[in-house]
Amino acid sequence: MARVRILLTALSVLPLLALTACGSDSDAAAPKKVSAKTAALGTIDPGVLKVAVQPYAPYTTVKDGKIVGLDGDILSYAAKKLGLTVQPETTDFAGMLAGVQSRRMDITIGGVAWTKDRQKQGLFTDPPYYSPPAMAVGSGKTYKTIDDLKGLRLGTVEGYVWVKSIKAVPGAKLRAYPDANGVFDDLAAGRIDVGFLDPLIIIAAEKERSEQIKTEYLTPPTAAQVKAKPAYEYFRPYQTGFYLPKKATKLEKAISAQIDAMYRNGELSKLVKKWGGDPAQFLKPASDVAPARRGVDRPADWNAPSITSAGQ
Repeated sequence: MARVRILLTALSVLPLLALTACGSDSDAAAPKKVSAKTAALGTIDPGVLKVAVQPYAPYTTVKDGKIVGLDGDILSYAAKKLGLTVQPETTDFAGMLAGVQSRRMDITIGGVAWTKDRQKQGLFTDPPYYSPPAMAVGSGKTYKTIDDLKGLRLGTVEGYVWVKSIKAVPGAKLRAYPDANGVFDDLAAGRIDVGFLDPLIIIAAEKERSEQIKTEYLTPPTAAQVKAKPAYEYFRPYQTGFYLPKKATKLEKAISAQIDAMYRNGELSKLVKKWGGDPAQFLKPASDVAPARRGVDRPADWNAPSITSAGQ
């Protein structure tokens, strides 16, 4: 979810990795009766939504043939409204993208970040949420801005986009780890000052280590700061999306419409809170979100969905 799950290299051509089915044969069977409206969505198997996921709690985990987590809950809500049965299959992150781009899968979810390169190979829904720049900090410490990070020991996971951002902070010392546990362990031991990871990962860790770790949100850099240091871009919130094959236009529009409705009816706020997030952080777009997609994969007058516009 860079994750982040923005990779630092373009993934325009990917090897198709094997996908392992989760759930029983009965789970994979299409419903006996599929309405004409549901069939018209054009899924690979009528009435069935084949979903590629990587285990990444609390965003996506497959248990008993169902996707558990924030992304899983959002997609399940939309699928039910559209008369679709969700069929998850597990893979790694590269396999998620490859399965969609080759149309082996109908969709993939799990904090997939919208990028210009990625949208050339597939379709993105409207953002189900925006991933804010979250920090894991030691108990008793407070950091709010990039200036607060100067000269500190900053940790993240190898390959995550924050590696580039951290390197751009004056005097900061980067420590990259193979996984999030290493970040949390060193933070608790005082070997680093701040850890950059996806917000729900930090929030879950805080619940287990409340005396050692707390969650804070970085004030995003200004446009002038990003212009001066482009790597600071990754200290801004990024827009996630559900990712579909390039030809799945009807399905993308239908799921986007359900996502937009969930902003308006309060369902997204409820689900974000369920998984420990703050709707004010997750469901309000930064100023650069809409301009990035206008004229690319959205109309010139497109506005990013927000709970602000919904009056919530």
